[in-house]
Amino acid sequence: MSFSKSVLTLSISAIFSTSLWAEDSNDPVQQLATITVSAHPLDQSDTDFGVADQTVDQQQLQQAGSTLGEVLKDELGVRSNSFGAGSSRPVIRGQEGARVKVTQNATETMDVSSLSPDHAVTVDPQLATKIEVIRGPSTLLYGAGSVGGLVNVTDSKIATQMPENGYEGDVGVRYNTGNDEKLAHAGITVGLGSNVALRVEGLTRDANDYIAPNYSVTEEHGDHTHTNKERRVGNTFSGSDNVNVGLSWIGERGFAGVSYSNRQDQYGLPGHSHEYESCQLSPTRLTLTGCGTDSTTNSEHEHAEAGPWIDLKTERYDFRSELNNPLAGFKKLRAQASYTDYQHDEIEAGTAMTTFKSKGYEGRLELVHNPVADWEGVIGIQASQQKLDISGEEAILAPNKTQKYSVFGLEHKQWNDLHFELGARLDQQKIEIDSTQKDFDGHAFSYSGAVNWEFAPNYKLSLVGSHQERLPLAQELYADGKHFATNTYELGNQDLDKEKSNNVELGLHYDAEKLSYHVHLYHNWFDNYIYAQTLDQYKDFRLIQYAQDKAKFYGTEAEVAYQWSPIYKVGLFGDYVRGKIDAENAPRIPAGRLGTRVNADFDDHWSGSAEYAHVFKQNDIAAYETDTQGYNMVNVGVAYKYPLLGKQEARVFFNANNLLDEMVYEHSSFLANIPQMGRNFVIGVDFKF
Repeated sequence: MSFSKSVLTLSISAIFSTSLWAEDSNDPVQQLATITVSAHPLDQSDTDFGVADQTVDQQQLQQAGSTLGEVLKDELGVRSNSFGAGSSRPVIRGQEGARVKVTQNATETMDVSSLSPDHAVTVDPQLATKIEVIRGPSTLLYGAGSVGGLVNVTDSKIATQMPENGYEGDVGVRYNTGNDEKLAHAGITVGLGSNVALRVEGLTRDANDYIAPNYSVTEEHGDHTHTNKERRVGNTFSGSDNVNVGLSWIGERGFAGVSYSNRQDQYGLPGHSHEYESCQLSPTRLTLTGCGTDSTTNSEHEHAEAGPWIDLKTERYDFRSELNNPLAGFKKLRAQASYTDYQHDEIEAGTAMTTFKSKGYEGRLELVHNPVADWEGVIGIQASQQKLDISGEEAILAPNKTQKYSVFGLEHKQWNDLHFELGARLDQQKIEIDSTQKDFDGHAFSYSGAVNWEFAPNYKLSLVGSHQERLPLAQELYADGKHFATNTYELGNQDLDKEKSNNVELGLHYDAEKLSYHVHLYHNWFDNYIYAQTLDQYKDFRLIQYAQDKAKFYGTEAEVAYQWSPIYKVGLFGDYVRGKIDAENAPRIPAGRLGTRVNADFDDHWSGSAEYAHVFKQNDIAAYETDTQGYNMVNVGVAYKYPLLGKQEARVFFNANNLLDEMVYEHSSFLANIPQMGRNFVIGVDFKF
């Protein structure tokens, strides 16, 4: 049976299961309880988790950054690998890419963001209801190898409850002075009869190149160079247009819904250079040759009218269903299926020089069982397929198809003052490559356990341990070509084995009426850690080959908060991570950070916040890196909320970011030499009805 037919059969089976409860809804429909859809499938309180999760709610998202990495970069243990203004992924505890899995309503995004930092993650924070950073055994429900944490983005494009009064919605606009960003979003959910809900939402965003303080560009002109001061960082423009439409059937025992999403993005690629276009592999494939000999081509690229940019389009179809009490012995059945058609062109001088195409399917089923010997849990299966085709001058990879099949489970139990959580996942992966290279076929088994001990009132001690196995990506196995976004010539390694890690984390938590704090210590030991080993280097251009070695990452995160008065809450926070590969410093590890913040609720209408953070200089660097200077970040904000009729509410907010106008360089970015946005002011209005 073909994979696509398997997913279709899975979806039809789930739809059939919903018909079991659709028939018993002839009685008058009452107001239904909210069905919460989150990455965690079990009903648990914060005190149940071995490691506290981090959540960014909708109100925060509507005034935060436009990319996923920018939204999360101020969370403890999280930074951004920003690539201009159009693309960024979160870096969690020094891990990025395939080791920081990003899910959309707990399903794969099926984009190509894990292949390169200049590829956008196709989820929009401004249309999300919340974003969670999940750690501990729960991560194994959705993937293995995310030792730092898993990021789940939850949205409302498939309604899970009927709207009160027949409709509900929101609309908002905002403007940012730092890049002339103009953003507008709107969404409405309408009840069509007693059991059918229609959701329509959209967003449009347009932003100019952003402003950076004291920014200058050095130009080479044969035998001399000169420096020009620039107000804006070139080629950092970005724009996006998104539309989501969803239709749901909602009953007393659950819901079933489908949705269609269309997203289109255009954004610049700063720092992109063809200076190294003439570099080739030597016959031994261990060194570079010919670098710096093609001055004519380089000159033509340098004087092009506009820098390279990405034109992205993705269409996605989703099905989601949840049924309460589906079978004897089970509380809930959840079913999900998706199909994603993704393409982006990398445009230079008006011509598409490289094209990425991806078509992906995914399906998953979960069953939450009733308690067995006081153990509650969930079991499930998951299957996915992604076909990737890259063409053009940077086609570093032959067409390939990756198939994954997984079985997973999670159990938890309360015993006296102890709470236990156990998780496991078995993955089978097959990669077929359309070349003379050999196909990959392998499996991985991961497991994790956590225990929480409430040893005294308001105190909690947590211990989390896991063994995780990650199977290599197609890029790590088969890459062979120049990649100018990262200034590398990439070579894959067909002999890569699965990556293994043993991980431990210890946490102490205290939560009282006025004072609360938590501190975490973690250590990750890797065998067969997959990384890009530098074989040769010419200026900033490197020949890399994916290799495996022993590695370790360790660090700490801590935060304390005190309710100083009924109005003011003050706090301190800090994080630090260190990474080593074969006893050498790991690349792009963010520097330590220490800061303080004040939150204020002046009355029922006015609120405010102020934050200061110092990011230290990073001089624990990899062999080819340079030191990154430290900086001070000051952000302040104020908001006014005004209730209207019923549940209607208007909210106006004003934020001042990077108030000191500091030169900010992100060591965790491939563009660590490109400054981030300087002082900027954001004003916005949101209206809920």
